[in-house]
Amino acid sequence: MKKILALLLAAVMVVGMAACGGSSAPAATEAPAAEGGNAEAPAAAASADDIPDEMTSADGKYQVAFVTDVGTLKDKSFNQGTYDGVKLYANANGKAYKYYQPANGSNATDDDRIDAATLACENGAEVVVAAGFMQEAALRAAATKYPDVHFIFIDGYPVTEKPGEGEVLKNVAGIAFDEQQSGYLAGYAAVMEGYTKLGFTGGGGGTNPACVRFGYGFVQGADAAAAAKGAKVEMNYSWQYGSTFSASNELQTMATGWYNNGTEAIFCCGGGMFSSVVAAAGAEDGKVIGVDVDQSFEAPNLVITSATKGLADATAWAIGQHYDGNWDAIGGTSTSLGAKDNAVGLPTATWSLQNWSVDEYNALLADIAAGKVEISSELVAEPASTANVTVNMVK
Repeated sequence: MKKILALLLAAVMVVGMAACGGSSAPAATEAPAAEGGNAEAPAAAASADDIPDEMTSADGKYQVAFVTDVGTLKDKSFNQGTYDGVKLYANANGKAYKYYQPANGSNATDDDRIDAATLACENGAEVVVAAGFMQEAALRAAATKYPDVHFIFIDGYPVTEKPGEGEVLKNVAGIAFDEQQSGYLAGYAAVMEGYTKLGFTGGGGGTNPACVRFGYGFVQGADAAAAAKGAKVEMNYSWQYGSTFSASNELQTMATGWYNNGTEAIFCCGGGMFSSVVAAAGAEDGKVIGVDVDQSFEAPNLVITSATKGLADATAWAIGQHYDGNWDAIGGTSTSLGAKDNAVGLPTATWSLQNWSVDEYNALLADIAAGKVEISSELVAEPASTANVTVNMVK
């Protein structure tokens, strides 16, 4: 992602320097405005953490909006990583920003998501960033009703006028990632580090494409590393207790049982689910592999690595396409970002692996970027065992 994201970030820095449901649907939850914010005089920020989640627009209009996926805004994963990109771009370029959480939380319906997107547009949004594949119906409704507003569909794809038919809506841009590559790197790293009893727990019940790609990539990477080492790997694999991407006692209990029965490290792919697995790992001397962003900051002694994707950078870049007058390059299409774009990988700034070096990782990453490593992007929710990995599906 070096070429694309270098351009993306350059665009951000250069600029910085020089939809309704039925009447019975609950109203979307609008984030309250904070005191003292001013979009006309943005403060310099070293990171997204330095930028408030809420701010007050001088004129009551919010040009850049974010509609969250299921789970919480501060999930330390998908929602938060995406919103970081919104905040970074808006702060650097003097734009007012606001987030909207669909009503009913993890049980939000299409009508709830439509209400949230509609509210964003009514509040003056020029660009709406919507996270997660479940936003399709909301984006279809809002983009049709507000043709002059541009919508960025994170983990998304082109949206048509009607499901599966009609013209592609040119005011919706899909941004997708090659999660299978990041998952592959995490599985490869875990086995090269010496872990041979692994676990995977994912959100969305096996229907979320991004999580499915992460998981299947994880199996493929573990298999490749096991082959290289002449090792055999056992892997528990489950979509249980992750349908809402939330922490739960049930998930923590399952993870605890895995650790008690010998699992050494669990790849947790599902937003708020992370806290349940971390709690189990902390109690049972287990290890965790994070997802989406570098989650080692949340549990530095437990997280061995994280399968990341450049959510903040890609989001900031896509917003910049609107304000730089380049929307036609992405509108109505899906931009897929992977290793060749420096958009997926493992974090090296917090590298803690002892038996597999950053240099070895960079060499593998380069081979993946060059297409020298075959990694299937097929959506396989229940991977079969391989010659080197015994997959135990837990249902």
